Amino acid sequence: MAEERELMIGVHDVSMRFRMEEDHAGSLKETFTKLFSGGLKFKDFYALHDVSFDVYKGDVLGIIGRNGAGKSTILKIISGIMKPTKGDVERHGNIVPMLELGSGFDMDLSGRENIFLNGAILGYEKKFLYEKYDEILEFSELHDFIDMPLRNYSSGMIMRLAFSIATVVEPEILIVDEILAVGDENFQRKSRKRMMELMGGGTTVLFVSHDMNQIREMCNRVVWLDGGTVRLQGPMQEVCDQYKL
Repeated sequence: MAEERELMIGVHDVSMRFRMEEDHAGSLKETFTKLFSGGLKFKDFYALHDVSFDVYKGDVLGIIGRNGAGKSTILKIISGIMKPTKGDVERHGNIVPMLELGSGFDMDLSGRENIFLNGAILGYEKKFLYEKYDEILEFSELHDFIDMPLRNYSSGMIMRLAFSIATVVEPEILIVDEILAVGDENFQRKSRKRMMELMGGGTTVLFVSHDMNQIREMCNRVVWLDGGTVRLQGPMQEVCDQYKL
């Protein structure tokens, strides 16, 4: 008898509708005039339509598809950043979304202060973050800058700090959107190695990438989105062999 696998994420008939202005107004004044006169018309756009799939403990699930297929939207819904128009997402375990690196940072605070701020946002206690602080700092390679305000950081430095915080805490579920292009070439190698360690250590990962070599190397299962719907899902080899850019 096959061993029953532990469900970590269940995506059930998820649809996401956006209302888009049909006749784009030229100015804010024109928009308000049309809005109050009833002349502003909208059309519905479905970024996702009845998307369903399951993710089990230890899976590294790749999500592939062309630009506009709905990949980033489904990650945001699973992360709880967006609420779907229809359907629901079942979650079991703490989720660390690495979608917009540094979006939870306060640019007026130092790197040191942001480690504790961002860690708290991710749901970790101060004691745990104190224990992990040296490890986060070492991985980020920001020793000389850690007490400077983030407004003086480059975008690459901010991404390095955010990546270091997100991955040092060893989440149960990690959600990644094209994250392996962090920092310079040396840091990219480090971040890729760290991702491989997490994946090999039992962390469940949802991974969006346009790099099919990364998908083939890292993922055991793949969901192919096409125009907001699931075109194909299953074992990595089977789906990747069918996928055409």
